[in-house]
Amino acid sequence: MLRGVDLEVAAGEVVCLIGPSGSGKSTLLRCVNHLQPIAAGTVHVGGDLIGYRRHGDALHELKPRQVARQRAGIGMVFQNFNLFPHLTVLENLVEAPVAVRRLSRADARERARALVARVGLAGREDSYPRQLSGGQQQRIAIARALAMEPAVMLFDEPTSALDPELVGEVLGVMRDLAGTGMTMVVVTHEMGFAREAADRVVFLDEGRVVESGPPARLLADPEQARTRAFLDHVL
Repeated sequence: MLRGVDLEVAAGEVVCLIGPSGSGKSTLLRCVNHLQPIAAGTVHVGGDLIGYRRHGDALHELKPRQVARQRAGIGMVFQNFNLFPHLTVLENLVEAPVAVRRLSRADARERARALVARVGLAGREDSYPRQLSGGQQQRIAIARALAMEPAVMLFDEPTSALDPELVGEVLGVMRDLAGTGMTMVVVTHEMGFAREAADRVVFLDEGRVVESGPPARLLADPEQARTRAFLDHVL
């Protein structure tokens, strides 16, 4: 449960959310794209109210089809890869842009091939997910989210399901993406990634934002005792 979270992420900013299990990090991400309805407050992405429409002083939840249209501009990468097992890599990337963005199949395939190459997997377009390692599947999941040309990318512990030797290849893709100016909100336990790639680190505990700041300051010299206790445990 979140408790009065007030957080603004600027366009092009990379924000890493850290904190103990159950602190509300994943819930916060799910509220951004309305996978988790909110009980109070509002969420805006690019100036658009997410999940609701305002009528006077009241908020009314949007219909599922309207929410789906909003989600098209919010990329999300989960802990588990959620690729369609019966589709090839290329087909996994093509379906949503054709169905939702109304791209021609030819244009969607061209863009998909470029994205597969961007995540370092050129030549695997005709492979099925079962033929890829976990790290490769997660990189394809990132490419699939990018195929929708989102305004913001949300990552929910994208390396937590991977063997340790595969973590680096996924974080490398994420670092490259951060360098392009993509707006990113990342739930992570990878403090090295937070230190290198984040513009800001936000520490949550018990559903609240305890403190926020640049990684060089927050990870080395946090102001709050609760943040220090957490970092002493994980670093």
